[in-house]
Amino acid sequence: MYVNAEKVLPRDLVHQIQRYVQGKEIYIPKKSEGYLSWGERNGTKVQLEARNREILSHYVNGESVEALMELFHLSYDSIRRIIREGKLNTMSKG
Repeated sequence: MYVNAEKVLPRDLVHQIQRYVQGKEIYIPKKSEGYLSWGERNGTKVQLEARNREILSHYVNGESVEALMELFHLSYDSIRRIIREGKLNTMSKG
C-alpha cells in the first residue's frame, strides 16, 4: 500500500530521506524482532518436524522408502530428502 511520507513522517525526517531518494517509492521492512518464521504461528512447522522425525525413525528401523511413501502419502524424492536431512541433522548434533 502506497503512503505519502509527508503525511506520516516528521518533516525533518522527510528532508533527511530526500537527501538520498527523491520522487521514488522505497520499501521500509518490518522490524525483525518478534517476527515468526513460516509455520510457527499455526503450528505447521512443529507438525512437519514431528512427521519428519517419525519418517526417519521408521526408516532407521528398517522400513523401505516405498512403504514410507505409502504410509505418509509423499513422493519418493520427498521421503529421500527427509531422510537425508534427518541424517545430516543427527550427525551435526552428535
